[in-house]
Amino acid sequence: MRVKLILDEHLIKEAQALGGHQSKSATITAALQEYVKRRKQAEIIKLFGTIDFDPAWEYKADRRRGQRTRKSPAR
Repeated sequence: MRVKLILDEHLIKEAQALGGHQSKSATITAALQEYVKRRKQAEIIKLFGTIDFDPAWEYKADRRRGQRTRKSPAR
């Protein structure tokens, strides 16, 4: 999709050099991908403290118990 944008040329050049991108389009695409990723991570961080945590829980033992009850996939 073609869009006409007015961007800070110095900022684009700096991002392009830091990221090692060959074009401005690649630089902007990478920047947008990173932006989206960071925003999603920020949403996950909001969950910290809202989920019950049991320090005595043995996840490895629970995982082994789950393997015994699961059926093997058909081959």
